[in-house]
Amino acid sequence: MRKIRIAVVAFNDILPFHLSVPCGVFDAVLRQQDSPFRLRVCSAEGKRLRSASGFLLATDYGLDELRHADVVIVPSWRDAQERPPQALLDALRQAAARGKRIVGLCMGAFVLGHAGLLDGRRATTHWIATDELARQFPTAKVDPDVLYVDAGQVVTSAGAAAGIDCCLHLVRQLLGSEHANRIARRMVVSPFRHGGQAQFIEQPVPAMAGDERLGKLLENVRRKLHQPHNLDEIAERAAMSRRSFTRHFRQLTGTSFGEWLMSQRLSEAQRLLETTNLPLERIAGAIGLGSPVTLRQHFQRAFRTSPAQYRRTFNAAKAA
Repeated sequence: MRKIRIAVVAFNDILPFHLSVPCGVFDAVLRQQDSPFRLRVCSAEGKRLRSASGFLLATDYGLDELRHADVVIVPSWRDAQERPPQALLDALRQAAARGKRIVGLCMGAFVLGHAGLLDGRRATTHWIATDELARQFPTAKVDPDVLYVDAGQVVTSAGAAAGIDCCLHLVRQLLGSEHANRIARRMVVSPFRHGGQAQFIEQPVPAMAGDERLGKLLENVRRKLHQPHNLDEIAERAAMSRRSFTRHFRQLTGTSFGEWLMSQRLSEAQRLLETTNLPLERIAGAIGLGSPVTLRQHFQRAFRTSPAQYRRTFNAAKAA
């Protein structure tokens, strides 16, 4: 089976974290012998690059590698006011013309904008630069209230950790939620985050490792998603008042218990839709949502698609 070829664009003064986001997500499965990915870091400005932290980066791959990629990722850009190199813009346009997926993480949305790939499309970027993105590219439909925007061929994300969310979304589309969840667990991040303006959360990544009691309690909840999980009951089991538990939980996870529980239920719904032919009634009951109507409503709100369409996409052989 041919590997999915990922090209990540690097450039002078790139922030190391931004470069590490797509490399970390896709490299999390590259270490497996049967990895479905082949990742290349491709320089837009020569074989030796200077990072924003002062150390040097070296790669044997240049923009020619974009011609062989299935997915091209621009992980950021150094300055919203600087036009990217023409060679990079040409390479992105050519990749898009061949029908390849083009991704702009954080300020990388500006690179896609200069390449003309945001015209008429929804897009986002780091919250601090959404107004500037809209000003420079007035035909783009800039949404400042999301972690990422999937506009089909073109995908953009908000800042910093939102790039992880976006890359996990790509893995989920390419390989399914089980692969994405496995990578998220290995990276110790949430496989899916809910909510608008989520890039403002101070602690977006769960940190359960430092709270053994709560970690065990939530693992038990995950194993029994079909049961009702009342906040007062959970707080009591954690030996806390409702108020203390709510505050403690948000400090650890950056979200509320109810939002976390819904994300776990929807993640399990994805897995069941991918791997079984269970009817929606059974799936809704198995994850504690009660009825197919409730499942459809929450699924549509979270993933902007219906359970039936999701099953057709990721489990065609078992689709109802």
